[in-house]
Amino acid sequence: MKRQIWLALFSAALLWLAWPPIPFTSPILLFAFLPLMIALQEIEESDRKKKGRIVFLTAGLTFLVWNTASIYWVFNSLNAVMPTFIAALLSLIPFGLGAFLMTLSFWLYRKISKKTKPLIADICLIGFWISYEFLHQSWDLKFPWMTLGNGFATTPQLIQWYEYTGVYGGSFWILLSNILLFRIWVVLRAEGGRQKAKGYLIAFIVWIFAPISLSILVYATYEEEVNPSNVVVVQPNIDPYGKHFILTPAQQTQKLIDLSKNKAQVNTEFFIWPETALTGMTEEDDFRNTDNFKSVQVFLDSFKNATVISGAETYLIYDYQKTSTARFSKENNFWWDSFNTAVAIENTPKLQFYHKSKLVPGVEKMPFPEVLSVISPLFEKFGGTPGGYGSQKEPSNLYASSGIGVVPAICYESIWGEWIAKSVQKEAQFITIITNDGWWGNTSGKDQHLDYASLRAIENRRWVARSANTGISAFINQRGEIVQQTKWWEAAVIKQDINLNSNLTFYTTHPDWIVYPFLLVGSIGVLFLVFLRFRGRKTG
Repeated sequence: MKRQIWLALFSAALLWLAWPPIPFTSPILLFAFLPLMIALQEIEESDRKKKGRIVFLTAGLTFLVWNTASIYWVFNSLNAVMPTFIAALLSLIPFGLGAFLMTLSFWLYRKISKKTKPLIADICLIGFWISYEFLHQSWDLKFPWMTLGNGFATTPQLIQWYEYTGVYGGSFWILLSNILLFRIWVVLRAEGGRQKAKGYLIAFIVWIFAPISLSILVYATYEEEVNPSNVVVVQPNIDPYGKHFILTPAQQTQKLIDLSKNKAQVNTEFFIWPETALTGMTEEDDFRNTDNFKSVQVFLDSFKNATVISGAETYLIYDYQKTSTARFSKENNFWWDSFNTAVAIENTPKLQFYHKSKLVPGVEKMPFPEVLSVISPLFEKFGGTPGGYGSQKEPSNLYASSGIGVVPAICYESIWGEWIAKSVQKEAQFITIITNDGWWGNTSGKDQHLDYASLRAIENRRWVARSANTGISAFINQRGEIVQQTKWWEAAVIKQDINLNSNLTFYTTHPDWIVYPFLLVGSIGVLFLVFLRFRGRKTG
């Protein structure tokens, strides 16, 4: 059993080593599962009792260690604002739940491999895994941070084909490459298996090098259409915990303006400020009367063609409970929704609002509110609201007076390829990501979040202008290259002439299309196992 434990830990180490932000190591993902798959096969071939339980625990060891090593920063951010014990419990959502769902995929795979041919079992493994990834981006406990295809974010040279498949194509690529290697190992152990192994080896080589060769060719020859727009990105570096200093709303806005002026040009069309940069909870209908709005208007007097896109804290008032997240104010006798907002301010009275809709479970949104409403006091203590933030059902863009459309992704939303693609469909010519990232401290979380932005650039062939409060802010071109970035925890401002793009990629027009066949496969696989179990009980 010691051998299987070491093999499981070896897979965990390989997966961690291949994961962002470690550079240039992502190809390790193409064989990182092999030690675990060997360990599980050896367990099945052993004479141990309760092999199913041992398989589950062995796979669970791999995925728990990998998840903990890669996203440890979740605990760091929670522990900064709440007691260690409570932070550890809440950290189980991304650590434990993600690891459990990964483990379940492999456990189901081993179950079905005993009932079907190897080819069918291998297809089912891909179906189980991609079904888990899709579930983990869709339900109330959503956390798609560890989607396998994200692992190639540091090597955009190898994944230019994401403009056709998105990150799920990367997950498929990784899984099948590991399965082919596993099949080579299996047949080499059998008598006369060397000839059969050659077929698997040829398939493996083609499967690995065909996408890489195509990607490198596209990377080397891809040319952006010249359609420049001057964009300024601001990083104010305001401590989100207020440990060092606290600025008034007016002081914070002035700091943003002063930094913007350092790089502004006559032809600047966009100033990008980070998440919740304009502080003070503001009713959207009254936004034009605020000091923040008036200060930005005065600043824009010198830049007539410019638009400021900034994070803000806003709310709306209703006469009735218009949404499921609306709360009733007894003091004021009205219903209201609060929002994590992106606002576009021009040199006119016109205002546009976008409400963050992919909300962080347990912080910005109560997961399964009908069941978990009893923990709302804890939710409030962390900085959320009992009903959660409000959101919008469909993505929308912000538009400059010139007609340039911009995707206003707020923080966590930048992990969702499908959500961003739906925005790009609505005539967005580049992507903004406004975020804080200071909550996580100087951990790998901020670097991973930056790296993942490259995936959105490739999928949609759009520049990304990323403004992070404490860093790392950046510009990313249409090939997914980070062409300019700031340092962590420093006030900074950067500018770039980016190329606008109106063409739509295959992925943009058909986001996450590759998922649905595997959802069907995974569902059929689960139903097949349930049927066999039911039939076994009936005949028994």
